[in-house]
Amino acid sequence: MINYNGSLVADSNIAIHHNRGFLYGDAIFETLRVLDGKVLFLEDHYFRLMASMRIVRMEIPMSFTMEYMEEQVLSLVSSFPPAPAHRARLTFFRKEGGFYLPKDNNVEFIVTGEALESAVYGFNAGSYEVDLFKDYYVSKQLLSTLKSTNKMVQVTGSIYAHENGLENCLLVNDEKNVIEALNGNLFMLMGNKLITPPVSDGCLNGIMRKQVLALAEKMEGIEVKEASISPFDLQKADELFVTNVISGIRPVTKYRKKEFGNAVASELLKRLNAKVRLG
Repeated sequence: MINYNGSLVADSNIAIHHNRGFLYGDAIFETLRVLDGKVLFLEDHYFRLMASMRIVRMEIPMSFTMEYMEEQVLSLVSSFPPAPAHRARLTFFRKEGGFYLPKDNNVEFIVTGEALESAVYGFNAGSYEVDLFKDYYVSKQLLSTLKSTNKMVQVTGSIYAHENGLENCLLVNDEKNVIEALNGNLFMLMGNKLITPPVSDGCLNGIMRKQVLALAEKMEGIEVKEASISPFDLQKADELFVTNVISGIRPVTKYRKKEFGNAVASELLKRLNAKVRLG
């Protein structure tokens, strides 16, 4: 089942040869984690979605309140067999018509979902090797910070990682600074400084990024900074980890010849799970 414009249906019957999300990548989406009958970090997701739609000049439906958004996601998830947690994706796309210039800025939405195996965020200390993906760069601009369906850099980078036996790759912007991983934001621990690239460098304005920054600021002995990261900094780091709403915090074990610890990532994950459980 899927939720198409507020109705649970087996098939949306969307004609892809007319769909602007398919034809032009003219769509914005949010990936959500659903636990115990609620959407985690709902307010952050909702306001990021609203901001993204305004930036790309989509008409936001007056009826699409935060409460309505959660209701639509939960109505779909509740139709699935019971599971520890669920992943849901909410996608807005402009109505059909036009070429690069749309005929209509009004939108439709679709919610899809699937079961997750664990309720809490798990800590995986297994091998997780990364390298830079330098075939293509991410532009240092506002559109790069949005979750749009134009993800060719991430798709091509994922194929590169697979072909080279890597678990992930790190992306660089047009100033050659490291900004994020293929599937999440990047954090780097150097001494007692926990650093993540600023959104102004072109990285995704991540929901889990925001959670981790807030949790890290409460850790004694840790100085939190948003600052540009060069590829040379990675070789001097004590820890690297990747964050997103579905997997939580994933420590990087190796970048080229450098291997990393995971003590701070482990502590942050404990605090994250405590926050999620407390609501």
